[in-house]
Amino acid sequence: VNRRYQELMQTDGYVTAAKLKDAYLGIGVKQETLLKLFEQHNAEFEKKVGHSRAQGTFTRYRTVCNHIREFLPHTYKREDIPLKELNLTFINDFEYFLRTEKKCRTNTVWGYMIVLKHIVSIARNDGRLPFNPFAGYINSPESVDRGYLTQTEIQTLMNAPMKNATHELVRDLFVFSVFTGLAYSDVKNLTADRLQTFFDGNLWIITRRKKTNTESNIRLLDVPKRIIEKYKGLARDGHVFPVPNNGSCNKILKDIGRQCGFKV
Repeated sequence: VNRRYQELMQTDGYVTAAKLKDAYLGIGVKQETLLKLFEQHNAEFEKKVGHSRAQGTFTRYRTVCNHIREFLPHTYKREDIPLKELNLTFINDFEYFLRTEKKCRTNTVWGYMIVLKHIVSIARNDGRLPFNPFAGYINSPESVDRGYLTQTEIQTLMNAPMKNATHELVRDLFVFSVFTGLAYSDVKNLTADRLQTFFDGNLWIITRRKKTNTESNIRLLDVPKRIIEKYKGLARDGHVFPVPNNGSCNKILKDIGRQCGFKV
């Protein structure tokens, strides 16, 4: 009875004898649960992919949802958890699960916890969760020295024989990024209608950076122009390149880096 009383005080701010009795007997109690909320969010988010939302972001939400689906039976021996039972212990337990069971690195954990915090904020903002389970939680990303390639290393990369066509494609996409300054997402979303020849006779990319939503005009030099011509007609839906998913590209680039003798 005392636990039900404390729960009602925490969620509603007041208690009556009738409310306490109903809560104790389970009458009229609707359990709002974390996984149910997460799945509802993801279903709505998926409808927006390709319009106002990115596939990569949806994949991240789906991944975290799946991790929680594994975490709950692993740590709490249950399939779901009511929102009102979320607390700092739960948050810390999930972080520990990501680090130990899923072998996630610090920055990956940080990104996943931001996703969970967003889902919790949805419940808080619409009144389903009157308290903040993340209160007192501290986590921050590690600074990463991404390094850089010298002109000699770039030339080595461009001339290195690749083990297969996929490795060659990923290598070429990376070189294209080096010469244009475009991020992976911008290269992936680049369409042929964004390639325009200006009055000066040069070919330019006219686009908007995905992460910053700022207009970017980039004059194409000979190397990126040759790469565009090399893959002309091989992509779908008007895209310039047939770009593999980000995870595959990262793995292949590490393999290529080792092949070229770079520090990876």
